[in-house]
Amino acid sequence: MFGRGRRAAERSAAIHTASVTTPRTLWSDGFGTLATRSIQIIAVAVLAAGLVIAYQSLSVVVVPVLLALILACAFEPIMRWLRARINATLATVIVLLGIVVVLGGIVWAMVAAVRSQWEDLYDSATEGFQQVLAWVNTLPFAPSQDQLDEWFASITDFVTSSQFGNALGSGAVAGVGAVATFVTGLVLLVVVLFFFLKDGPQLWAFLSRPFEGEWYARVQRAGVKTVETFGAYIRGTAAVAAVDAIGIGAGLFILGVPLALPLTVLVFLLAFIPIVGATVAGVLAALVALVANGPVAAVIAVAIVIVVNQLEGNLLQPVLMGRALKLHSLVILIALTIGTVLGGILGAILAAPLAAVVWGIVQVWDGPNTPARWARKKERPAV
Repeated sequence: MFGRGRRAAERSAAIHTASVTTPRTLWSDGFGTLATRSIQIIAVAVLAAGLVIAYQSLSVVVVPVLLALILACAFEPIMRWLRARINATLATVIVLLGIVVVLGGIVWAMVAAVRSQWEDLYDSATEGFQQVLAWVNTLPFAPSQDQLDEWFASITDFVTSSQFGNALGSGAVAGVGAVATFVTGLVLLVVVLFFFLKDGPQLWAFLSRPFEGEWYARVQRAGVKTVETFGAYIRGTAAVAAVDAIGIGAGLFILGVPLALPLTVLVFLLAFIPIVGATVAGVLAALVALVANGPVAAVIAVAIVIVVNQLEGNLLQPVLMGRALKLHSLVILIALTIGTVLGGILGAILAAPLAAVVWGIVQVWDGPNTPARWARKKERPAV
């Protein structure tokens, strides 16, 4: 009797244990782990898709705010130095006016140089095009004059057609919209930059209020790392771009290439797009030299670009950018591609510093010098 009761109690305990452990077993075996990871990946993908959609819908706001944040981080040492000596508002006005004057002066110099040398470049381009046509006519498979006349007539008919007029009209409307969007973004950039420069620390303290304990410390580390990374990246890239522009620009001036000043400024701006920017700048400089000064000058221009880029990549970037900001070329290329697809040229410019900031935050996630657990170096087992 007592044995029968004991067996019944053991059976009841076994059923209870099975009912408790079965769900745990379902989610702790191999398929359960796979399902959990799949749900997590889907959640991350949905969040990323939501962020992309929000960015594309609010790009007029997001891009100026990001640019203002990057510029504020870049000029943070100057603002800190000025705040210690003068009023914060006056310091902000001085820095903001300096930025506007420098950028306005660059744009004015480019426009003035293009206007003054455009006719000479147009004549050189026309002459070069005629030389290319004359060379093509010497080839055995060159098109006949009747074919050229037929192609020219087709182009003329398309230009004078209503279809081209409608396309031109819609393009004009789109151009007006683009100008309005640019002006709106520029005004927003200046206003947001003013407040970031003036009240940046107070704004960050306000945004940090919801966090407590370890998460508060983590957010503070992320904020400090963001300012340091953005600032160091932009200042280092600007220094490297200035050296590139001076070296390539001096070579173009010595060769007597037209539009040397706009090309120099363009080299400086394109240097903010890693990997691709230097190549594009070199191709443009070589094309202008080829059209205006001939093939010898074009070859020399290409050689100058290659030498300057090698000097930049092997000497200047490691020294000026620092090891902490060094990302693998594959990571930069992937970030550059994603940024270009999502945001065009501005996306390509912002991709590298954003990737550097993300990696910098990962490096201080669990402590000032302690990366996130998954990003820590693993010790290789002894063989």
